[in-house]
Amino acid sequence: MNLIINAVNRYGYQNVRSNNQNPPKYSAPSKTVETDIFYINDIHGRIGNMARIYSAKEMYDHKNQNSTADRFVLSAGDISAGADLNLVKAANTYMNGIGVEATSDGNHEYDANPSEIAKAKENAKFKSLGMNLQIPKGNPLENIIEKSFVIEKNGHKYAIIGLAPPDLHERIRDNDSRKQIGIDDFDKTLSELQKQIDEYKKQGINKVILLSHCGLTKDKHIAQNTSGIDVIIGGHTHDLIKGIEEGKNLLYSKSNEPVIITQAGKDGEYFGDLKLTFDDEKGVIIKAQNNVTPSNIFKRNRVLKGVFDQILGKPEHLGEINSAEGPTKNRLLDPNSNAFFIMDAVRNEYGTDLALINIGNIRGFFEAGPIDSRQVFEVVPLKNNMVILKLSEKEIVDALKVGAKSFVSPGSKPGIVIPSGLKYTVSRQGEIKSVSYIDKQGKEVQIDVNNPDPNKFYTVATDDFFASGGDNLISNKMEKGEIDQSFDYDKDKLTCDYIKKLKAPIDIKDDGRITVVD
Repeated sequence: MNLIINAVNRYGYQNVRSNNQNPPKYSAPSKTVETDIFYINDIHGRIGNMARIYSAKEMYDHKNQNSTADRFVLSAGDISAGADLNLVKAANTYMNGIGVEATSDGNHEYDANPSEIAKAKENAKFKSLGMNLQIPKGNPLENIIEKSFVIEKNGHKYAIIGLAPPDLHERIRDNDSRKQIGIDDFDKTLSELQKQIDEYKKQGINKVILLSHCGLTKDKHIAQNTSGIDVIIGGHTHDLIKGIEEGKNLLYSKSNEPVIITQAGKDGEYFGDLKLTFDDEKGVIIKAQNNVTPSNIFKRNRVLKGVFDQILGKPEHLGEINSAEGPTKNRLLDPNSNAFFIMDAVRNEYGTDLALINIGNIRGFFEAGPIDSRQVFEVVPLKNNMVILKLSEKEIVDALKVGAKSFVSPGSKPGIVIPSGLKYTVSRQGEIKSVSYIDKQGKEVQIDVNNPDPNKFYTVATDDFFASGGDNLISNKMEKGEIDQSFDYDKDKLTCDYIKKLKAPIDIKDDGRITVVD
């Protein structure tokens, strides 16, 4: 008979038939296997949402305590973020707590150095996977990062394979991880992936789950250009994929078998639950249900919150937010008042001409009411180190232009540049229309965007991700030794100091420093 995927949602069954000209055909299965995957990805150190998902997982476990399904808890990476080892410890404690069995390593796992990553994983109860990582002999991670493994549930064997992001080096700062850890090109990754799947098939293992931090576009390419993968738990591009829709996250492999792709957005705002029915003999999915649930409907688990306070320290009360605009609709493209406030704090505390940052640094938002250091940390959780350097007018304008291309680039990457001390206009076609410098007295000086001066320099405060050429916004100033000052703390400290000095209740609003035009 023709293959039918019964895509189940909270509102009942929806039959999704193959539109292929040659739809898969198979006989009715003599034996089926039920599989249930609780999954997370791209939490980026948002410990508040970790505590909420922890509560959700407790409810999930209680609800499914009598389930006979093969149950998994899996991660697609970037659960932590930044080089703060206490945050890495908190993230690993969280993953241990909810029972994660395996995770693919994302780019933010490599914000720290290999020796630090290895130490942080010492007490991990989960496996860390990265088939496409090149880890040299003698490296601290050599015996810690695995390519894949087989796990047995109720007598059924599953292969779990992990992939790190192909653009790993572009997504981490200039540290030992960038210098020591290599990454396979995508063609080699596809080839090695197929070889491993074929080897598992020879061993009689026909249920394959891929944990991929490669992004949705590459996950689709993998699904359609390999044979044997059943599920791809994805991450990296922060796509929120609800339900199951043919052509979107239900695709067909080279051998014309269904492949289901999932991804639960970003920052722990959602988590997923994928329920599957397999034809046990053929290892083919015949029924599926994919639900993603917002974490904000759950309260933070008090026990985990207490553990986090022990690891990270209790938060310090700073002051009061009178008004705030909350999150933006498009995190990478929209002018962001939260980011403006952070960068004004950086510029004010250092007294530099400018402060610049990539918008990807900003992961949360301020809310009206009391503000403490933990809330500031959740707005900027990546934990890089601050630097002061000099950039020419041309380098600054060129960085803005690279960011502007995000309006027309896949996935809106790398995102716009957030300034303090600059005002600019950008079109939705990805062009910088005008730029002006705002000096410390508020005087606006126009910059010629078509002919910026390569010999006019500004002191700029930023972090070591931006300064090391992260997101390709500027050249690698860290590698060139073109840093004037370095600091062993990040933007959250500067913002906390700034808030305490302001004393009066704060209004956080868009002041029009970035204008987006059609």
